[in-house]
Amino acid sequence: MKKVGLILVTVFCLGNLFSQEKGIINNADSKYVKFKSINIGDCVWTDGFWADKFEIAEKSMVPNMGKLLTGDTGHALNNFKIAAGLQEGKHQGMFWHDGDFYKWMEAALYIYAINKDEKILKEIDEYIDIIGKAQQENGYLQTQITIPVNKPFSERRFHEMYNAGHLYISAIIHYRITGKRNFLDIAIKNANQLYDVFQPQPKELARFGFNQVQIMGLVELYRTTKDKKYLELAEIFVNMRGKSKVKPDETVRYLNLGDMVQERTALRESKEAVGHAVLALYYYAGATDIYAETGEQALIDALDRLWGNIVNQKMFITGACGQKHDGGSSNRDFVHEAFTIDYEMHNAHSYNETCANLCNAMFNYRMLGVKGEAKYADVIETVMYNSALSGIDIKGTNFFYTNPLRRSLDHKMGITDYTTRVPYIPCFCCPPNLVRTIAKLSAWSYSLTNNGLAVNLYGGNKLETNLLDGSKIKLIQKTDYPWDGAVAIEVAKSKKEAFDILLRIPEWAKGSTVSINGKKENVEIKEGTYFTIHRKWKKGDVVSLIMPMKPELVVGHRKIEEVRNQAAIKKGPVVYCIESPDLPENTNVLDVYLPSDIKLTSQNESDFLGGLSILKGDVMLSKDRDNNMYRTLEKPKWETYNATFIPYYAWSNRGVSEMTVFMPIIWNKN
Repeated sequence: MKKVGLILVTVFCLGNLFSQEKGIINNADSKYVKFKSINIGDCVWTDGFWADKFEIAEKSMVPNMGKLLTGDTGHALNNFKIAAGLQEGKHQGMFWHDGDFYKWMEAALYIYAINKDEKILKEIDEYIDIIGKAQQENGYLQTQITIPVNKPFSERRFHEMYNAGHLYISAIIHYRITGKRNFLDIAIKNANQLYDVFQPQPKELARFGFNQVQIMGLVELYRTTKDKKYLELAEIFVNMRGKSKVKPDETVRYLNLGDMVQERTALRESKEAVGHAVLALYYYAGATDIYAETGEQALIDALDRLWGNIVNQKMFITGACGQKHDGGSSNRDFVHEAFTIDYEMHNAHSYNETCANLCNAMFNYRMLGVKGEAKYADVIETVMYNSALSGIDIKGTNFFYTNPLRRSLDHKMGITDYTTRVPYIPCFCCPPNLVRTIAKLSAWSYSLTNNGLAVNLYGGNKLETNLLDGSKIKLIQKTDYPWDGAVAIEVAKSKKEAFDILLRIPEWAKGSTVSINGKKENVEIKEGTYFTIHRKWKKGDVVSLIMPMKPELVVGHRKIEEVRNQAAIKKGPVVYCIESPDLPENTNVLDVYLPSDIKLTSQNESDFLGGLSILKGDVMLSKDRDNNMYRTLEKPKWETYNATFIPYYAWSNRGVSEMTVFMPIIWNKN
């Protein structure tokens, strides 16, 4: 028995020795992680959907955003120059603008990791030098504080933690990709100052945290430096929430108290996702990182509950989060850009900030790591094909902040809500968040398992990495996913010993089949799980996965008042919508009714809206134009119309338009 134990320990240590340490997340030594990260750059999109998006990120998204943020429009680099004493001026932009610049730098680094364009690295290093000069001697670094000369940590809405967290993450990614410490040393110096201030846990700072990106950043700093004080500080920030009691007279609009900032209930006691959706999901993602290192059962139990509440009661069909701009929590606290009560799922007034949707994917990527279950990758995929990409146009230069499921031309716009995408949003947190996620997505597509690897996301790509035992593996994936459900994965290089390839079978992919070298596997392929193939692989072996992909009508839970007797259309992971440019003149999207037995056909359109698959089918258009608030029921006047449905993410690329995802159903006689 002792001998067996020694062998297991040896294998575990060797696994750590050979584990990848240059991933988006470095969980190589994280004891409570089942799916380990591949290194940044190990997987490269080669053709198809995500290869096209990466190319747009490389040639359009990142360069154009760089011009905005380093110029006088975004003013982010100017803020650092002013703080560094390199130019005169006042701070411009939101309190969190430093963090937005760090996110853009991170995006540029992911591009560099693939294309190795030295111009990118030279430019980034110039910015790092300016950032270093803006840093104070004690490590403090926040331009929104030092330029106006405000007192550090005097008001949590200044977003100091948010900026610090993105500083750490960007600097760590820079170090992992380049091996250079110039940015990392700035981050370490800042984190040490943060530790000195918050580790004693002074009462006057008990409510600090707010937009808690620093938790993820601190855990990643711990993983990079092996200095446990960063993990300790990350835990302190989690433990601080819920200690400050919220008095009844404090729940006033815009005071950012109570459920709005997840402080009414301690995380380990939480049963529902509350408050500002971005703040909440960054918080939950950071807590998942902590669990990956500590294995604390109470923490993962709470995260399981929160995940279930989000996905089953508060997440839109597009994977979007943040039901309302302004509303109330179940405790009747005022909340903003927020999770509200269960099943309150508006269409036209859904908020769905792009950042919240991306944070949902980030939270699920971390849960995928610790749990190794397909349902988390299903959410990531839903977000990325729908509520993430809807935040940017097909050219990669214009952006939405909110992502509603219905838009009418008479809809009243708010400060962050636009009739169509715009090149610059004063609250610029979402665009760089989206671009960095697109740029790094290939690193999410595979994970390393105990004796093999898992295929999380499908797309034309090439993977060259090492398994946890150090053996080399090379896979080539070919597919027209998400427009077609056929995927072929060729083994181009592998070890001689048997190992696992895990294929994610999405929840929607009922009736999927798997073949190896043309021979069908005669075992049950269960949707919503990973299908494991264990065998001795050889060069030239091909795994073929066929996922039946047909358009389907999808309805909501009976408690969702907004979509009762309505349906949406999905084909595979892609949610479709109908947009006014595809309707007759003087027709509103609210006039469209779906026959319950509608026959939908797919058409691939390579030159339409960047290349995509549209759906065609006969709908009924209401010809009633009564503007009375209420009227007596009369037999409606109908017109049959052969409608075009486009992927939701592609709407608003043809000028100002109307759009809806959910449409009322006309039931057939059967």
